Amino acid sequence: MRPRLPALNNLKAFEAAARHESFTRAAEELCVTQGAVSQQVKALEEGLGIKLFNRERQRLIITEAGRDYLMVVRDALDRIAIGTERLLQRQNAGVLTVSTSPDFAAKWLVHRLGHFAEAHSGIDLRVSATLHHVDFAREEVDLAVRHGEGSWPGLDAVQLSAEQLFAVCSPKLLTGRQRLSKPADILKFPLIHLDSRADWTRWLRAADVDDAGAAHGTVLNRASMVIDAAINGQGVALARTTLAAWDLINGRLVRPFLDSLPLSKTYWIICPKATSNVPKIVTFRSWLLAEATEDARRLKLALRP
Repeated sequence: MRPRLPALNNLKAFEAAARHESFTRAAEELCVTQGAVSQQVKALEEGLGIKLFNRERQRLIITEAGRDYLMVVRDALDRIAIGTERLLQRQNAGVLTVSTSPDFAAKWLVHRLGHFAEAHSGIDLRVSATLHHVDFAREEVDLAVRHGEGSWPGLDAVQLSAEQLFAVCSPKLLTGRQRLSKPADILKFPLIHLDSRADWTRWLRAADVDDAGAAHGTVLNRASMVIDAAINGQGVALARTTLAAWDLINGRLVRPFLDSLPLSKTYWIICPKATSNVPKIVTFRSWLLAEATEDARRLKLALRP
């Protein structure tokens, strides 16, 4: 069994009194009364069964046993102070491990990491791009960006941004003899599909276009591949707001039409509720939200009616 330890406040009172050779000055440092310091030192002496100070003519003189014990107490308090400071520094800085999907990492996050590193050099960011949902209880991950409807029991979830599904293409498809001028013109070009052809069927119907031609075009299984194919001029794709934002803002993609479909599933910033207020997690979450807000502002400027 662990030996019984003296009360920390009693040890702090003893150390301060020994350093100042005065209960009064120790009390001023500790923001308590002189009587409280005296009682704490007395309780420590009684608990140890050892006299730590001699009180002589309003002077406080430490005993030989007190001097020996003072070295132990000071070393212990210094270790606690150093350990506490290191712990707080790790909360504000140090390694921050983030889990996200390969699509989000490739199309949204990677382009911006340099900006984060410049602004927060004390945080050593580690990004793990994976398709599986992280288990915070078993994996050394601080925060994740997850796609869904925002309901994960036991986790703190903050929506990154609202999302829509809309048509995107290379700017060169808006010029030349065969170009996109109305939604029905989309069917003149190859359609790029994600997983199935269902999304294009829905979008064409919402745009009042006969969806009979939606069956043509390549089917890819990653959203990032779909977007890259569109950038390459291989056809017209449907993209979610978040994943297309960087390329729209930087002119590699355009939205030929404003027609869009709302999406219930969006990207969320998640972490355990118990760690949601850890400073480095707060810092990274705030940065993600600020980037998403700036995206929304710049996307309005990039819209092409």
